[in-house]
This record gives sequence, C-alpha cells and structure tokens, in this order.
Amino acid sequence: MSKGKRMKDYHFSTKKMCVGYDGRPLIKEVEIALPKGEILSLIGPNGAGKSTVLKSIAGQLQLIGGEVYFGEGRLGELKAGELAKKMSVVFTQKVKAEMKNCRDVVATGRYPYTGWFGILSKEDERIVDEVMELTHTAEIREQEFDKISDGQKQRVMLARAICQEPELVILDEPTSFLDIRYKLDFLSILQELREKKGLTVIMSLHELELAKLVSDKILCLKGEYVEKYGTPEEIFASDFIERLFDLKERSFLKNEKLSAYICQISSQP
Repeated sequence: MSKGKRMKDYHFSTKKMCVGYDGRPLIKEVEIALPKGEILSLIGPNGAGKSTVLKSIAGQLQLIGGEVYFGEGRLGELKAGELAKKMSVVFTQKVKAEMKNCRDVVATGRYPYTGWFGILSKEDERIVDEVMELTHTAEIREQEFDKISDGQKQRVMLARAICQEPELVILDEPTSFLDIRYKLDFLSILQELREKKGLTVIMSLHELELAKLVSDKILCLKGEYVEKYGTPEEIFASDFIERLFDLKERSFLKNEKLSAYICQISSQP
C-alpha cells in the first residue's frame, strides 16, 4: 500500500492475506491495493497459486490469515446477498445451460435483485438488454447457449456477471482456449466496462503480452510469497519476467514482430 494512503482510499485491498488448503499456507502476506476502475492481472508459472488467490478473494476458500476489504469494510462480514451485489465471479469450469438461450443465461445475473421467485422487473429487463449490448452479445441473444462457440460463451458469462451490477468482477483465466481475436475482443470489452461503469477487475492471465497491454497493476506469483506487485512498466522492466518463468534470454517477450502484431490488432474496432 502506497505511503500516505489509507485503506479507505482504495476500492479493494487485502492485508497480510494468507491462502492455502486445509489450513496449510500456500502463499503468505498477499498485499493488494486497487482504486476503483483498475484492472489487476495475476501472472506466474502453472501451479503458482493464481486460482487459489482468486478463490480466496471470492470467498470460495477460507482465508488462512489476513483480511480482504471493500473500502474499510471486511469482505467476510458481508451477507451472501450483499456480496452478490458487490462481487461477481467467472471461473473456468464449463457451465451447463440446457435449453436456455443466451439471454436467459445472462438474465440469471439479476437473481440477487429479484427475490425468491426470480421474476424480472421491467428495470431488470432493461439492464439485461443494456449489458448484452455492452458485451457484444445482443446479436446472439436468441441462440441456444450450449451451441455457441467458446468465445461467445465467455462473453455471455461476462454479461451474466456484469448483470449483477458488481463493483468487482473476478475472472480465472478468461482467455484460455480462445484464439487471439477472441482474446483481444474479450479484454477490450473489459476495458470498455471499466471506462463506462467504473468496474474493478481482478483476473489471472497466461498471456504475458496481453497482461502487459490491459493491466493497471500486475501481481506476480511464484513460491511462498508474492514475487512482485506493480505497474506493467515496473513488472516488465529488465529481465524480471525471464527470471519469474525461468525463460531463456530469447523469450517471446523480446519478439518485436509479435508485440507489434498484438498492438496492431488490439487497436482494431
């Protein structure tokens, strides 16, 4: 946490967060501090604990130590209904939605607001339509969810998460198994939502060049403690990434043609 700033100055933060399984620590003293509307990407080798950190923040795993905060309030003190209105989560497991079209799937994101019977009001319907426009899923609203492509499913699941009107969305490897065009499309939607709705995003990414392009902050995981936390400029300086991933000197990060290609297509509409 920056000097001169207090916890209440940040939209989301953790203090000495310790995560793991069955009471056994995997990563200790994780310190995150995000203003509203920033994107944080978690990077690191396979098995470094990225998913564990995300599940612990989301409350799916019990913290071994430390705290998670929204402003000055502890996340653990929020009731389930309150939490659903502050945080939405999209993890990598396949979602079954037999006989549901895409709009029906997106509309389930309004359930925290509909009460026991799950009946959408006119305002709920308006929000569903607005979010589908924002996430570029309106054109497939009537298509059966189980029959669309993986890239389209990712956008639909993001739309469902945004329908909760959260302050924070957590995404675990949202671009895995997508081709480069879908990856860039998905991440550009996140940036648009950040700008239009002030959405704060915490996600894990395998694609280092994309993490460098899209993130405000990057958390690097490897071993028992956080390796580094900072801006993309700080993280990608010198040979730190090569050391983090045990890469040889001729890594793809130094491939200027690849970097230029990604920058070029990421700027296309």
